[in-house]
Amino acid sequence: MSQTWRNWSGTETAHGVEVLTPGSVDELAAAVKTAAEQGKKVKAVGSGHSFTGCAAPEQVMVRLDGLSAITNADRESGRVTVGAGTGLRKLNAGLAAFDLAMANLGDIDKQTISGATSTGTHGTGAGLGGIATQIAELDLVTADGSVLHCSPEENADVFNAARVGVGALGVISSITLQTVPAFLLRAQEMPLPLTEVLDGFDEFADGNDHFEFYWFPHTDVALTKRNNRVAPGVGAAPVGAVRGWIDDELLSNRVFELTNRLAMRRPALVPRINRLATRALSAREYVDASYKVFVSDRNVLFRESEYAVPREHVVEVLQRLRSWIDDSGHHLPFPIEVRVAAADDIWLSTASGRDTAYIAIHQYHRLPHDIYFQAFESIVAEYQGRPHWGKLHTRGAEDFRALYPHFDDFLAVRDRVDPGYAFSNPYTRKVFGA
Repeated sequence: MSQTWRNWSGTETAHGVEVLTPGSVDELAAAVKTAAEQGKKVKAVGSGHSFTGCAAPEQVMVRLDGLSAITNADRESGRVTVGAGTGLRKLNAGLAAFDLAMANLGDIDKQTISGATSTGTHGTGAGLGGIATQIAELDLVTADGSVLHCSPEENADVFNAARVGVGALGVISSITLQTVPAFLLRAQEMPLPLTEVLDGFDEFADGNDHFEFYWFPHTDVALTKRNNRVAPGVGAAPVGAVRGWIDDELLSNRVFELTNRLAMRRPALVPRINRLATRALSAREYVDASYKVFVSDRNVLFRESEYAVPREHVVEVLQRLRSWIDDSGHHLPFPIEVRVAAADDIWLSTASGRDTAYIAIHQYHRLPHDIYFQAFESIVAEYQGRPHWGKLHTRGAEDFRALYPHFDDFLAVRDRVDPGYAFSNPYTRKVFGA
């Protein structure tokens, strides 16, 4: 039976693809082997939340809904094994039932665990890495139907490649995570002058467990978010139901959707709209379970590009981007998001080998984004910017060879475990070579 696949943002579509829904690892391995022997291209898809075509199937689409549960949890060690198709929302709730948690998360939970790690999804925290750094072991189904168990001790080179493998090596069937005891975070959110945030960026980043900010173009205001572990004995004090609905649903989604539609019809009003939006921001503080603080619901459809730059250059990059926006005449209703991460040792992680800052730009899905995104790419290219694998960019294999010291090591592993390129698609052929 063939189907049409479409990603969340509508940037990628595939028609007439064969759909496989294995209910076990054995079924998955057999299905992958059969498809590869028939010369078909195979692609596992998660929630389709990437903006790029990294998960776009060409011929055979594997859905991992049948592998979407916690299969083992050891509270003492914190090691938790989970099926690769498990959604982050389900995973977070499941971990909480064992009094465990992820040490760090991104700001949405719509992805599957394997999709999030394979594309290098991350949260923020100067001393913490992306989600893939929390992988202790993984199982990878390769084109010949083998199931490779990968860890720092076993198939270590495949482990280094597959934690952020962009789906190019095979189909991950399960992941073992190193979790931590469940914890509460104190969230402090407040608007501040942008110059104050940029001048004190290192102090904000290093002085908080998790720091990020959103800057609204055409204004001098940034919304800062500081999340820190609470002292022993401090209990939860979540946002009230009414305040939470007003802030997180009414203003952040419904009103924001309406203001973007207005921006589409009356672009010249965008600076005024953004200034009004910053005036509507108010400080709030609350304490809640970590995953509830990390994650927000985002329902306004948009396009996104995100680049990782060496952290020491982030302020300069923001200042140059701001100058371009001011001089360009473009009106941009979406805020720009800035986060941080510690250096890691994963070959294709955007934070590989360097302390990193992330700059994410967005545009409403009904507004043109090409000129804005191209200008952003031109700026970050001067600072060895690495694009998020799942967000819009135009970089190719030769660019990545210069950006990642282990790029050719990754290709060597790919060529060994998938010599027929059964898991390639147009996106992987562009970023890794044909």
